[in-house]
Amino acid sequence: MIKKALSAALAGAALLTPTAHATTHPTTHAVGWQRVGHDITTGISGIAVDSTRRDGTAELLAVRDNKEPGENRLVALSYRPGAQPRQRPVAWSGEPAVDLEAIDGVPGRPHEYVALASDGTAYRIRWEGATARVLAAFPVPGVSPDDNYEGFALTAARNGTIIAVWADRGQDERPATLFAAEWNPAGNAFGTPASVVFRVPYPAHDVRHISDVEVSATGRVTVSSASDPGDDGPFDSALFDAGRVTASPGGDDRVHLAVHRSPRRLATFPGHKIEALACLPHSRKGVVATDDENEGGYVAAAEFCRP
Repeated sequence: MIKKALSAALAGAALLTPTAHATTHPTTHAVGWQRVGHDITTGISGIAVDSTRRDGTAELLAVRDNKEPGENRLVALSYRPGAQPRQRPVAWSGEPAVDLEAIDGVPGRPHEYVALASDGTAYRIRWEGATARVLAAFPVPGVSPDDNYEGFALTAARNGTIIAVWADRGQDERPATLFAAEWNPAGNAFGTPASVVFRVPYPAHDVRHISDVEVSATGRVTVSSASDPGDDGPFDSALFDAGRVTASPGGDDRVHLAVHRSPRRLATFPGHKIEALACLPHSRKGVVATDDENEGGYVAAAEFCRP
């Protein structure tokens, strides 16, 4: 989810075909799905790019929305399209987390991430091999008991500030709400947040209007939406160009969040519940991942990113 500052050679190492086909046609089917889980505890609810290699392999860190003690919270994936991902569990060390729904890397700080739980608790972590250590836990601004957060992203603005974007997912007639604020990694403090409600035209039933958020280096906001009628599906998902976030040029801790009145559908993925998306640095290629509940989880490559 984060746009790492990599070398030019790595930036050019985009994920190669096969990819999940991205289009506005409503019956688009993804190709190249690779299974990464087989049951309700092994889906993917958030994903971030740690690094890429010259051969097109992406090193990913993903969260799982498990709630019970002893269940896996983090998994590392080495993913190359067309090949079965190599995965290994990552131990969670520190304040316990329940129902992690999103993760993104901290700009300029390799192997550091912020993971967000559904109740609005953010966890600053450092990934160190087989373990991720919790550095701090803190809430996002304006947490409400009625909210259910499913998306979180960080990006470095042109004025040098870091912008955080997060979302309450909404449900059916209740729209999602997108939030954005400056975030200071020195003290994990947020500036004054901006917020805007957001609806998607697809899927039409059992819809979560936002199931994850991705923000490009230029502030473009992409969201996933999902239909979730229950643990056995059937599921459906789409990606949308939601709008743009920018920082005030004066550095006064204000951000501006504008969404499209009629968001443009970028891709449709029948049969899967996408809850995670991440773009490769300086590329139009990215990765989508699913939490298909009793069917486990899958990952696929897709061309939906807008650097």
